[in-house]
Amino acid sequence: MQPGIHPAYRPVVFRDKSAGFAFLTRSTMTGDATVAWEDGNTYSVVDVEISSASHPFHTGAARVLDTAGRVERFERRYGRRGAR
Repeated sequence: MQPGIHPAYRPVVFRDKSAGFAFLTRSTMTGDATVAWEDGNTYSVVDVEISSASHPFHTGAARVLDTAGRVERFERRYGRRGAR
């Protein structure tokens, strides 16, 4: 790598507030806030909307959105199939 053209690569804490999960990794991202980590050091923290702790694919708890009534609502709007 050429010196002076790349952003700083430093330890950062990524925090998923919805799941109460945080992990320390290295990144070029920086956050406005800081957090005291388990090792006693203070790191920049980046809040994320979703992580492996809260994503349905990783947790196995898929959330079902409004599936009940969709077929009935479609049939009310456009009629039953073969009814024409």
